[in-house]
Amino acid sequence: MSEVKKIATRESYGNALKELGAEHENLVVLDADLAAATKTGIFKKAFPERHFDCGIAEANMVCVAAGMSTMGLVPFVSTFAMFAAGRAFEQVRNTVGYPRCNVKIGATHGGISVGEDGASHQCCEDFALMRAIPGMTVISPSDDVEARAAVKAAYAYEGPVYLRFGRLAVPVFHDEGSFHFEIGKGEQLTEGSDIAIVATGLMVNEAIEAARQLSDAGIHARVINIATIKPIDEDIILAAAKDCGKIITCEEHSVIGGLGEAVCSLLSEKCPTPVRRIGVNDTFGHSGPAAALLGQFGLSAEHIAETAREMVK
Repeated sequence: MSEVKKIATRESYGNALKELGAEHENLVVLDADLAAATKTGIFKKAFPERHFDCGIAEANMVCVAAGMSTMGLVPFVSTFAMFAAGRAFEQVRNTVGYPRCNVKIGATHGGISVGEDGASHQCCEDFALMRAIPGMTVISPSDDVEARAAVKAAYAYEGPVYLRFGRLAVPVFHDEGSFHFEIGKGEQLTEGSDIAIVATGLMVNEAIEAARQLSDAGIHARVINIATIKPIDEDIILAAAKDCGKIITCEEHSVIGGLGEAVCSLLSEKCPTPVRRIGVNDTFGHSGPAAALLGQFGLSAEHIAETAREMVK
């Protein structure tokens, strides 16, 4: 059996920018002294005249990008999620969100899987912060194929977009030839009516593996990939609630303010359904190997499967 290909979605981000750059001369990339880590160095090598290193000044970088967008350029602002959503929040809100500037934010190194960088860099609050900004689109792709498609969709979309990418290499499970990405649309990956697992980002692959484990136990789980957290695909979630009667949400983010709360808000108003949220439980992370941390914080297929078995009982 051949080994599954693994690629970090931050790598996908850099490659997609290079592909788009060859097609669109109005695409520019800004970075905050992290081009090697965010992988925008891939774009910089191909188009050095359209790559701008703003130094360790993320708030200023966002304002520069907003200004560029008023001149017909499409800027991609790139830095770690902790700095893009956290340090520069006020500028993202007031300088990009409020005037609805056509700025795209490529936030890498999101979540606990940043690993050894520790709590100061493990941003598990970015979905909540970005969801709260009116008009902001929030996307968290699950693998290389989806990440590259999401970057291209963000370029084509008129308005501010927040894209979250990971540091950790994750399995590629989408088929590039048949995959289609659309902002605001979820994706059903498995059939099932016993329980629905709604996941985003690297947790989608864990959900798929959990469904396999549950299938061996005679439990048929429907796995839904929600790459666009805002605007969320209401139809696919409501259908899952009606068909399955129980839902688990999975995200590499705090259980406060992210995918889980978006799903719970929808269901409480339109289809009250039992929901269990799997994510980071109102705590900070800490330094350690990414895989070990994901397991410790319950962000694993085993924990999803265990939770599903408890709910089905």
